[in-house]
Amino acid sequence: MEFVWDWFLWLNQEHGIKLTIFYDDWDRGRFFRGVWTTIHLSFICIVLSVIIGIIGAWLQMSHLVWIRRIVQGYIQFFRNTPPLIQLYFFYFAVDAALSSLAGIRGGVLDSYGWAVVSLSFFAGAFNVEIFRAGVEAVPRSTAEAAEALGYTRRQVYQYVTLPLAFRVCLPALNNNLINLLKTTTVAYAIAVPETLYVANQIWSDEYNVQEMMNVVWVLYIALVGVLVWLMHRWERSIKVPGFGQ
Repeated sequence: MEFVWDWFLWLNQEHGIKLTIFYDDWDRGRFFRGVWTTIHLSFICIVLSVIIGIIGAWLQMSHLVWIRRIVQGYIQFFRNTPPLIQLYFFYFAVDAALSSLAGIRGGVLDSYGWAVVSLSFFAGAFNVEIFRAGVEAVPRSTAEAAEALGYTRRQVYQYVTLPLAFRVCLPALNNNLINLLKTTTVAYAIAVPETLYVANQIWSDEYNVQEMMNVVWVLYIALVGVLVWLMHRWERSIKVPGFGQ
């Protein structure tokens, strides 16, 4: 790898292209730590948002009106407000309120924790509607057949309706999860040390804004490309004739 680092150093010396993240140990270390933060922040938020979507779609079928109204209120709040405003709301308002109520000094969660909470709820609101649409696409006769076999309402949803609905809604779910990966950049606003935040620190120190912005652009193309490839492979692997094709 030393040959690669030396080549980038030569590129700077000969052509003025200052990519310090490749030949400076300090910049390279903090940049790749930022990339890793982006990856695991995205992964945790993806998992939590899918769980929220599944549970929310189940609650929307509740016989209790007040539960359905709570879910609808949650959906409308998070779908109709900007994710950056939501992030600020959780980090400054909710954290201060909870800290005051619990008598905790220094905040209940750090910036990373509130980024996970805010982004998961944001993407989860869209996932609830995506899963609801998938559930409604499953023929009612399929659920009735499961009920005739003695399945409870929860078992029908868990073992029959949800697996079929998942195949129907997977393309829309893929789009939302890809958008979530890109939306993690708003965590920069509350000093989560993800890729954009670290890149800003580097270009402020090294005065290489153009180079670092291009690096960040290429990096997100690569991350999104990998996620798209994985999701498409997953989509093909679980196809069932008549559902989700």
